[in-house]
Amino acid sequence: MAQYTPLELADKLKDGLLSFPVTAFDKNLEIDEAAYRSHLDWQSSFDVAGLFAAGGTGEGFALTAEEASKVVRMAVEEAGSRVPVLASAGGSTKQAIQNAQDAEAAGAEGLLLLPPYLTECDQDGLYEHASQICSSTKTGVIVYNRANAIYSAETVARLADNHENFIGFKDALGDIEHLTKVYAKNGDRLFYLGGLPTAETFALPLLQLGMSTYSSAMYNFVPEFALDFYKDVRAQDRVAVNEKLNRFVLPYLEIRDRVKGYGVSIVKGGLKAIGRDSGPVRPPLQDLTEKDLADLSTLIQQAGIVPAGASL
Repeated sequence: MAQYTPLELADKLKDGLLSFPVTAFDKNLEIDEAAYRSHLDWQSSFDVAGLFAAGGTGEGFALTAEEASKVVRMAVEEAGSRVPVLASAGGSTKQAIQNAQDAEAAGAEGLLLLPPYLTECDQDGLYEHASQICSSTKTGVIVYNRANAIYSAETVARLADNHENFIGFKDALGDIEHLTKVYAKNGDRLFYLGGLPTAETFALPLLQLGMSTYSSAMYNFVPEFALDFYKDVRAQDRVAVNEKLNRFVLPYLEIRDRVKGYGVSIVKGGLKAIGRDSGPVRPPLQDLTEKDLADLSTLIQQAGIVPAGASL
C-alpha cells in the first residue's frame, strides 16, 4: 500500500537525487532475483529520494509485462520501506495501463510514463494517451518528454488541470525554449527532473530552468559520488561541479559514446568493475568489451571514487 499521496510523493522527489536500478540477469539472460534484491538493498541504503524500477537503465524495454511486474514487486519488497519505489509504463495505451495497474498492485508509489511505441503523435493524441494512464491509477504519474512524446506546455497544463495524480515532467531533450514554456505555464504545480543522458552533464544549467532534480544512472555503482555531485549542483557550486565533471563524468562519457546503447551497458560495467556484478544486458544492447571495461575500472580508481566495500 502506498505511503505517499501523489502530491506528497512529488514533494519528496523534487529535492533529492533519483535513480533507476539496473535489472540483474543471469548468464541465460533470465532475471537474477538474488542479485537484483541485493542491488536494491544496497541502493536504498543511501540517502536517495526515489528509485524507479524496470525503467530505462533497468532495461524495462526488454522485459515482458509479467517480468516488469515481478521486478517492481521485488523492488517494493526490498527498498519500499526506506525509499519511494516507482515503476514505468510504456508501449501502447492498453499496455501502459496494464503496467500502471500492475505497478500499483505491487505497491509502487508512482509511475514514469514512457513514449508510446513507434508512431508519430500530436498533442490531442498524446493528451488522451497520458490521460487514460492517469485515470487508470491512483499513483503519481510523471510524463517523459522525449522521442515521439513531446508534450507542449499547454498539454502539460491540461493534464495537470484534469488529473490530480499527474505530478511530474521529465525531459530528455534539453530544448531551453520548450522547457521555459513548460515551467512558466505550470510552475510549482509539478516537479521537473532532468533525463538527458548522462544527467550530471546537464544538471547545473537545467537547474536554472526549474529542474530541481534528475535521474542518475551512475548512482548504481558510485552512489556516494553521485550524491555529492547532486549536492554541489543544488548549492550551485560551479567550481565543485566542474572539478567532478573533469575528474570522472566527462571521461566516463568518452567510454559511453564508443558504442550505441552503452548508456545502460556502462552502468552494468561499472557494477562489474566494483565487484557487484548484475550480469549482462539483454539484446539489442551489448556488453562492454574487455578493453572498455578495463578503461572504466581504471577511471573509477584514478578518480578516487571507489565505493566503500568494493572489491575493485
